[in-house]
Amino acid sequence: MRAFVLHDHGLSPTLTEHPAPSPGSGQIRLRIVACGLNFADLLMIRGTYQDTPEPPFIPGMEVAGTVDALGPEVTGFAVGDRVAVFGGRDGLAEYGCFDASRAVGIPDTMDDVTAAGFQIAYGTSHLALDHRARLQPGETLLVLGAAGGVGLTAVEIGKLMGARVIACAGGADKLEAARRAGADHLLDAETADLRTEVKSLGGADVVYDPVGGAQFEAAFRACNPEGRLITIGFASGDIPQIRANHLMVKNLSVLGLYWGGFLQFRPDILTGSLATLMDWHAEGRLKPQISHVLPLDRAEEGLELLRTRRSTGKIVITLPA
Repeated sequence: MRAFVLHDHGLSPTLTEHPAPSPGSGQIRLRIVACGLNFADLLMIRGTYQDTPEPPFIPGMEVAGTVDALGPEVTGFAVGDRVAVFGGRDGLAEYGCFDASRAVGIPDTMDDVTAAGFQIAYGTSHLALDHRARLQPGETLLVLGAAGGVGLTAVEIGKLMGARVIACAGGADKLEAARRAGADHLLDAETADLRTEVKSLGGADVVYDPVGGAQFEAAFRACNPEGRLITIGFASGDIPQIRANHLMVKNLSVLGLYWGGFLQFRPDILTGSLATLMDWHAEGRLKPQISHVLPLDRAEEGLELLRTRRSTGKIVITLPA
């Protein structure tokens, strides 16, 4: 099979011929149709992600495809089923073997490209806003990086949950994407005084932050009493340091969210969230935004779009049937 393989951290993965895998116990093998790219793929390639395997390995954390083989002790799936999987790796290849426990059926209302980019972005935002921050109707949600893969879903889900949404993103095109996703107020990250402008809008009750750095610091200071800041990631490359005494003054809470970690200690919460999201999509309440769809031989181009933040919404890599 063809696969996009990383041979050493810091180098670019290369498209090469690679042995096709065979499913082990409890695994299904997929004929992969599409793979969603994530910022975490870049971290994994650099060797700085929390779950980075040793090279050589195949990046690509989430996929959609068709089951073409079953390993021993697999129940609930049959050859020919369309499924989406958060495998954590091995997605940028024509075939992949994944634990059946991580697979979810794709509803007829969802195409494969959408399914490949759905789980992590929507799952992260839903768990962050619903389970971790307990966002309430009428509260003000500030979304940083609001035009990225997860940011747009946070805008959309926050609006569905009844919040007033302030979206912060860089440039007119990205802000327009956030407006289409439902944002009530738009702030240009390149020009706005974030702290001042958010406070002028009444402050933030919940902050959704995949960016870190200076934007986190400004949002922290723009929070209302009992505000909750959800740390999703650090796309800026700068991990902020929090002074505990500042938390005390306004009774603030800083909450971490690592979506994939729930598979280890509370998989029921993660699968329940995905079931809710699939229902919302089937009901037409979610409108996933796919920024770019590229073939496997242009996967490096897709990673570069992520690296340079030139995408709005998800980037999905497709594989030939």
